[in-house]
Order: sequence, then C-alpha cells, then structure tokens
Amino acid sequence: MPADPRRALPRVPLRLTTLGAIALLGATPLAGRAAAQTSPPSGATTVPRPPVARVVPKVDTLHGDVLVDNYAWLRDKSDSAVIRYLEAENAYTEAMTRHTATVRDSLYKEILGRTKETDASPPYREGGYWYYTRTEAGKAYPIYCRRKGSITAPEEVVLDQNALAAGKKFHGLGGFDVSPDGRSLLYLEDTTAFRNYTLYVKDLTSGRLVDSVRNVWNGTAWADDDKTFFYMTADSAKRGNAVWRHRVGATPASDANVYREDSLLYNVDVYRSRSGKYVMIPTSSFTTSEWRVIPTAAPTESPRVVAPRRAGVEYDVEHVDGAFLIRTNDGAPNFKVVRAPERDPSPGSWKDWLPHRPDAYVESVEGFKRYVLVLERTGGMRRLRITDPATGRAHQVALPEQAYGVFPGPNAEYDTRTLRFSYSSLVTPSTVYDYDVAQRKLAVVKRTEVPTYDRSRYEVRRLMVEARDGTPVPVSILLRKGTALDGRSPLLLYAYGSYGATQEPTFRPSVFSLVDRGFVYALAHVRGGQEMGRAWYDAGKMLNKRNTFYDFEDVAAGLVQRRYTSPDRLVANGGSAGGLLMGVVANERPDLFRAIVADVPFVDAINTMRDASIPLTAQEWLQWGNPQVKAEYEYLKSYSPYDNVRAQAYPWLLVTTSLNDSQVLYHEPAKWVAKLRATKTDANPLLFKVNMAGGHGGSSGRYDVMREQAFRYAFMLDAVGMVGGPASAVP
Repeated sequence: MPADPRRALPRVPLRLTTLGAIALLGATPLAGRAAAQTSPPSGATTVPRPPVARVVPKVDTLHGDVLVDNYAWLRDKSDSAVIRYLEAENAYTEAMTRHTATVRDSLYKEILGRTKETDASPPYREGGYWYYTRTEAGKAYPIYCRRKGSITAPEEVVLDQNALAAGKKFHGLGGFDVSPDGRSLLYLEDTTAFRNYTLYVKDLTSGRLVDSVRNVWNGTAWADDDKTFFYMTADSAKRGNAVWRHRVGATPASDANVYREDSLLYNVDVYRSRSGKYVMIPTSSFTTSEWRVIPTAAPTESPRVVAPRRAGVEYDVEHVDGAFLIRTNDGAPNFKVVRAPERDPSPGSWKDWLPHRPDAYVESVEGFKRYVLVLERTGGMRRLRITDPATGRAHQVALPEQAYGVFPGPNAEYDTRTLRFSYSSLVTPSTVYDYDVAQRKLAVVKRTEVPTYDRSRYEVRRLMVEARDGTPVPVSILLRKGTALDGRSPLLLYAYGSYGATQEPTFRPSVFSLVDRGFVYALAHVRGGQEMGRAWYDAGKMLNKRNTFYDFEDVAAGLVQRRYTSPDRLVANGGSAGGLLMGVVANERPDLFRAIVADVPFVDAINTMRDASIPLTAQEWLQWGNPQVKAEYEYLKSYSPYDNVRAQAYPWLLVTTSLNDSQVLYHEPAKWVAKLRATKTDANPLLFKVNMAGGHGGSSGRYDVMREQAFRYAFMLDAVGMVGGPASAVP
C-alpha cells in the first residue's frame, strides 16, 4: 500500500496509556449514548467505556450555508486536553484489542520471518564508486555504504542511520546527495516526523560534519566545483517555494535566493541532471509547469526559463547531449515527447520526437548518452520503451508476466550501456535486473530472498469489473490456489485513486499473513490514478471525483457478485487520500463492508480546503476544488466524510493517525472519530489509534512498521471472526 501523501512529495521524473486515562474530558449528554453503542469485539469479555470528546460548537457560514463544527477544538495540539483525549483514545483501543495480543505477536513474527534482516541492496556505480545500502538484524535503519573502483574494494560507511537515530523516537532522511568528486555528502535529517529538516554537510574523508543549514526542504543539487550547492526551503504551509545557493562553510544568512515562487498553486524542486550539465528547477501546479536551468559549471548564473508557463500546459525536461527532451501535454492529452535545442528550448523550437498516441500514456522520459528510456502505459501496465538516439529505432523490454510493477533505477551514470530496473508482481518478489540495451539481454542482479515463501501456493487473477456508468475497472487479485468461489472467503480490498498515482500490483510480503489464513487480497485500480492513461486521472478528480468512490463501491459489489467474498467478510483499506475514499464508502455503503481501516485519512475536506495555512491545501484547489467557489464547495460538501456522518449503522472501523503528520493533520481523523462516536447507531467497534511520535507514514523504524501492520491485520482478522492461532492452524 503506498505511503502516499495526501500526495507524494514533489519530485519530477507511496496516528498508550493506562485505561484510567479514559474517564476524562467531562462527560457530555452524549456520553451514555456513546457507551451504549459499543459492544466487545470477538473474544473480548468486557466493554470498556469509550472516550467522548466534548462538544464546543464553532459556527461559520459559507455560500449561505451555516456550518457547525463541534470538534474544531481538537486542532490545537498545544492544548493539554487535546493530548489527554488522544491518549484516552489510545487507551480505549488498547483495551478493546487486548484479546488480539497473541495473534498480533504471531503476525509480527510471520511478517518479520519473511524479511531477510541482514541483507544488502545491489551496488550501483556513480562517480567511480559503487554505492549500496545494507541492513543488519536487530537494527531498525539502513546503513549507507560504498566501495571505490570495484565491488571488491574495502567498504566505506558513508552514513549509518542507526547511529543517527539512537535515542530518538523518530528519524527520517529527506535527502542523500554526494558531491561530484565523491568527497562530501549532503543529507537532510528530520527528528520531528513533521518534515522539519536540517541539512548537514559531511566530509567523507574525515567523517566530520563541516556545515549545516536549518529549516530546509527536500531537494538539493551540487555544482561542479564541489563547494557550491543548491537547496530548498518551504513556506509555513510546507510548500516548497524557494531555491537557495550556498557555499560550504559560508553563513546561511548570506545565501543567495536563486528563485522564489509566489503563487500558492505551485511547488518548486531542485536537482542535478543525470548528464551533470544542469541544475534543474521545476515549478509545477496540478495543471501547469515551468522549468529553469542553471549550468553546473557556472552556478552563479541566473536561472534560464526553458518555456514560460502557459495555463493548462504541463511539461517535464530531460537533458541529453545538445538538446532537451520535453514531455508535454501541449496538444497531447496522453502526453508526447518533443526535442528542443539547448541554446533555444522555447516552444517555437519544439519538434516532435515521440508523437502523441491515444492508446499510450507517456509517464516520463529518462535520458542517457547512448539511449533514451520512455516509461509509457498501455493496457493498464507500465512498459519500458528504449530508443537509440542515433538511429531513432525503438523497442520494448520484454517482461515475464501480464500484471506486474516495474521501476527504473538507480541509474546514476549518464554514459552507460545498461538500464537497471526492479520488477515484481503479486506473487513474484522484487527482482533487480540489468538490461543490456545493445544486446537486448536481461541479467538478474538480485532476487529478493523471502524466507518461508512458496510461490507455488498462490495465483494471480486480473478482472475487469463494470462500474455503474459502464466503465470497466481493472482489479488485481491474489489468492491461494484452490480457493473456492463460494462467498465464504474474507477479502481485503485496497485502493487509492488520487493525484494520478498509479497503484502497481507488486509483491507485499506482509499480506501473505492474511492470504495464508484464507483471505483474498484485491487491488481496485479506480479512476483518479493513471492506470488506464491520463483520462483515467482526469475522470477521478475535481468535479469528477465521485467516480473514484463509485468505482470502489462497484468493484466491491462485483467481487461479492462473483462470489469472491460476502459483505460480512469484506474488509476495505485505504490511506491518506485513500482514507478519504474509506470515509466516503463508510457513509454511503456501510452495508457492503464488514470492516473498514482508514489510515491517516483526509476526511475533513471542507474545513481543510478552506484553510490555506494547512499543508498542501492551496495547491490542491486544482485537485479537489476550492470551497470559495460555490459549485466546487457544493460538490465537496456532497461527499466530504466529516460533513456526511449520519445516524446509521457503520461497519467495524479502525482509524489511524500520527500526532506529527504534516500531510494530513491528526485533527482530521480525530474530529471524524468523535463525530462518528456521537452519531452512529450500531454496536460495532470504532477504534482510533494515534502514533504520538510518528509522521504520515507512521513510525520510522522497520520493526515498528511491522508491528503497526500486524495490529491492522489483527483487527481485520478479528472483524471476520478469525482471531486464533498462527496461520498454519487456520483452515
């Protein structure tokens, strides 16, 4: 499942205390009703009293509507009452799931057992070194290493994240960038989980830290002199908006502001081109792009605009010898690739290099000295198209299965004869290949070892389920061989469906703990992603957003109709923007699901999209709509989960968040849970689990991440009456 954003971080070319804490917050007249609505999960013998958030109405008006928000007070995490409430929710969740402790422990051991704890990634070459990461049993974070000249040379530890993370509740790296001469490292460190980064410069010869810059953002690029680099800062709403030039050892106060983007709709990025010739500065909204370049040999030059922004025109830039290859939607809904000379890349000089094709969506372009890679999507799957720039001849890399995920990289070298990529499917663990472009031959570099896994026990199916408007929606399915289609199997249905993020049917070791217990696992490739091309994305955003929800509901109903499962055995899961999807279907089709797990869910759509001070909001007016525009407000209001909670029976619900999530602030799910608890009429569990130290993706260490997944799976098993012994004991 992607650890999505509300959307991914910009890069051009995935919420315990003691039970005694529960009786707080001053009971309201709703307290008795909320307590009466809760019944024990299977295996539990007593019913703990749930927390009840106090009601403090906040009244506002918009377009003539009176808006009443009873739980707006939960937004202030500096208020000790808010922290006590969240701790009370955690205590309640722990009490309500205590009977699943044994199965949680079994699940954790199984997930861990499919992980080779001491392992290493395949080395890749860059600047005369072979770089790789490795892990050690018992250590939660990777160790970044390299060898000079040869993969048999002595190992040099570039950065040990375990040492950096020692004593910290959270540790994240937001960037890792070695200088062209290999002697210095830029890395970005976050110990808050709120994406508050400090940039450090490490001398790789001495191992000393020689410089630092506080309060930076994702994105760095070295100049050719190995002393000058570019970095990013963000505004108060976590929008990357400015690029700065710094010389190692200089005072940050003296850094030159290279570019600043004032429009709230745009994000900025910075990185060094693979060719090494340019610092690239892309600026983009969800509908319009503008790129700038600076020669790496002349870092003090002013940035040069590649093509001025034009409303509705998106483009990406890749440098190759003597030219820019530009991927654009200018007159090309599925995008095309044009070639423009370096000296004058303005639109008047653009010449079609790969023309627009209605049946092929161009995802990205990667330029190398000897070939060009185009990632394109046809038939719902990603293809690798290789072109010889000298002859123009192109071919596709042959891949072994019909449903899969393929991901180029790392490909750091510009002058290379090979392409590295990783490949996996629902039943094939990740395999890293090197592809000889001239010989058209694949060589296996590394197959991920998955202990205890036996591929022969499983099968993959690919279905097309018709949505209510007649559109066929792809569904990828993983199940045990011999599974009877009699409606008795529990099924986990996952989807995302936003921002054009494509959900690939790739290998997930943890999910086999469910499949081995008889679950079917299904991915619904709903509109809002780009699985079926650019039109698939456009049909699932703004005033077409309901297609995302309808697709998911119709896929769920279609799987029930085909006897893969039954409503009392069906579990739904989605996170972030996919959590909004969970909130909508919980309100609109509670009869269709036994349980719903909503991770870091974006559920308070109206209030969030009205407030430009909240991270991601302003630029996402082009994704969800701006509530200040009446038609867009009315459409948002028609599905916003928080605004559409109603007095009805709901499925089992598990909602997760993190106190320091900067992408979907914790108060959104907190308010949603409080309103659900005060409104719903059923006796099903409603559990809220808050990671008090994590971020948008939860915890940072790999073992904690596994325990969090085991908790989710235990809840799902409990919901369908399957909490028991280990997988081998379950029929």
